[in-house]
Amino acid sequence: MSPKTIAVNLAGGREVQNNKVPTEPTKLHGWCKQGWIYFAHSGQDKLRYILLKVPDYNLPFIWRRVKVLKEIQGVHDEHEVEFLKEMAVLKAKYQNLYQPLYAKRYEIVNGLVEVHGTLNNAIKDHDDGTKGIPNFWLTVLKNNEVLAHKIFKRDEELLQYLQDIKWSMMESPKGFKLEFFFNKNPYFKNSILTKIYHMIDGEEPILEKATGTEIEWYPGKCLTPTSPMEKLVEKKANFVSKSKEHKSFFHFFSPPEIPARRDNLDEESADKFEKYMEQDYDIGTTIRDKIIPHAIKWFTGEAQASSYDHDGDEDSDDEESNDEDYSDEESND
Repeated sequence: MSPKTIAVNLAGGREVQNNKVPTEPTKLHGWCKQGWIYFAHSGQDKLRYILLKVPDYNLPFIWRRVKVLKEIQGVHDEHEVEFLKEMAVLKAKYQNLYQPLYAKRYEIVNGLVEVHGTLNNAIKDHDDGTKGIPNFWLTVLKNNEVLAHKIFKRDEELLQYLQDIKWSMMESPKGFKLEFFFNKNPYFKNSILTKIYHMIDGEEPILEKATGTEIEWYPGKCLTPTSPMEKLVEKKANFVSKSKEHKSFFHFFSPPEIPARRDNLDEESADKFEKYMEQDYDIGTTIRDKIIPHAIKWFTGEAQASSYDHDGDEDSDDEESNDEDYSDEESND
């Protein structure tokens, strides 16, 4: 049952103006003759009441039972807090155990060490002097369905210089950081490109904003002459589009700033912005949770095959809607 959103006065259930709504925290407050009353945020970041209509019960009796159930839920929530704390400690423990393995992978991929063993000895006579595994990370990224759509021909030569990708948790501000390490290349001066996701901590982390490295392109080598959705024309409340030839994976490092006043956006523009940020966060978590831990499986295609096996035909109905790319809309000009 979907709640009906209205502003009500607790005393009698009559409507009040938004600017007169009190600023209590979000919670279940009580009941009135129309239904349950909640405090909640409106879309304009102002607090209003939510009235959730319920069947015509004898509400005082129902309310007593609800209070007991809420006490039970309170105990559950205390356990959940402890669970999340312990899970964070466990994650940190295993993240430390992973680091030496990632370091060994870096050395092998970039030809800093040679491997030894039965397979290596068997092919030793056929070694042509190639160091490491060329185009390792380019292949890894292109084999992932989420990232493949973001990599264009113009990006591939530059991504051949990608040496490593790392991620780390951040405490101040809360969030996580992705780092892309590049060999010296003819495209930009930076040796490391970063992307930081700033999170609002809570039971369910919420993305506050994303920031990225300003890329120092060499003259004539810029792959991102216009950032995707770079600015909002607040007067018209529409996003600025960019032409197809400016699409590039490297727009990932220049996410749009979150508008100071979202209520200046019309519904269509606000929807596009929200979907763009969802796509960007999806890319970031895909790199963090799938690409970095399982890079060799993406390189060989094992992870790709496994992904298809698990998905089956469940998502086939959603593919058409998910294919729309809100970050790289074509100009009608």
